Amino acid sequence: MNYFSIKSTVLILVMILSLSAFAQKDFQGKAIYQSKTTVDLDNWGGGKMSPERKKMIMDRMKNMFEKTYVLTFNKIESSYKEEEKLDAPGGRGGFGGMMSSFTAGTQYKNIKDGEFLQDQEFFGKQFLIKDDLEKLEWKITGEMKQIGKYTCMKATAMKKVDKMDWANMRRKNKDKNEGEEQEDKKESDSTATVSNNPMDEIETPEEVEVAAWYTMQIPVNNGPGEYWGLPGLILEVSSGKTTILCSKIVMNPDEKEDIKKPSKGKEVTKEEYADTVKKKMEEMREMYGGRNRGRGPRF
Repeated sequence: MNYFSIKSTVLILVMILSLSAFAQKDFQGKAIYQSKTTVDLDNWGGGKMSPERKKMIMDRMKNMFEKTYVLTFNKIESSYKEEEKLDAPGGRGGFGGMMSSFTAGTQYKNIKDGEFLQDQEFFGKQFLIKDDLEKLEWKITGEMKQIGKYTCMKATAMKKVDKMDWANMRRKNKDKNEGEEQEDKKESDSTATVSNNPMDEIETPEEVEVAAWYTMQIPVNNGPGEYWGLPGLILEVSSGKTTILCSKIVMNPDEKEDIKKPSKGKEVTKEEYADTVKKKMEEMREMYGGRNRGRGPRF
């Protein structure tokens, strides 16, 4: 028996033993995930900053780009929410406070019914996002790797990007060389007015490739955030500039947690919520341009 046959046999035996834990009617698991989003300040005007200045800014933004989430799941339901922690003094003020409005609230998934719910606060107003689960067309690559004690397999898919997804936002024409940018600038200067709104320099791609690593040792087709649909729990996801990695799993904890559906807030679909965010950003655009200065977005 060669190495690959032995490895496959061991994996099958581990999966069979693991299935006993899922035979329980009240089975539940809890997975801890670390989420990290990379930011290149040079693409956002940071090329002229000193190394000390860049470090200071990145240290302040760390709480926004490095987060810990908890996924509580059973065979068909899950709740995914950010781990509660104390904010540093002043941590929610200014830009940090604004960006916190773009952080996803508690997300509920029901795999059996294809239901997605998200408890979302946006600039002080509560929303309940209710929609169908987005089904990705996963392609199994055949690649394997070990994450902790779990053997994982890789799958990829293309995912549509929400236009207000700040984690995937980028500067327009950032891939063009300096000569092309100067030429475009000359053409635009002769035909368009100068904008004072920094959002005009930002765009989001239409779609992004998602790479996921899942383990059949935990045979639930669930995962962090909106990700699901593979024949095992997703332990790692890379999408655009963001990577989500599982750091701990507790199977059948002594103290089980009720997986509750979010129920508070104005009910909207994902598309309706995105339109609301876009509208409020337009109001902020007016504020940035000097009109209505000092007034917050209106709902």
